[in-house]
Amino acid sequence: MEEIIFMVEESPESGFIAKGLGVSIYTEAETIEELRIAVKEAVNCHFSDDKRRIIRLHIVREEVIAA
Repeated sequence: MEEIIFMVEESPESGFIAKGLGVSIYTEAETIEELRIAVKEAVNCHFSDDKRRIIRLHIVREEVIAA
């Protein structure tokens, strides 16, 4: 089974952005729950076959700490 990895980041405006690694798939949503649905729809739209795929969301959160 093919695995597709997405890097998920918080959007500078609001919500979240998901970028496919190794595939040209990009989507965004306001919440993580909505993003999960949007990623599944984007993957199904990108590939026209009926092959099942594993989608892995790698959520990256950046924090800045003053010392």
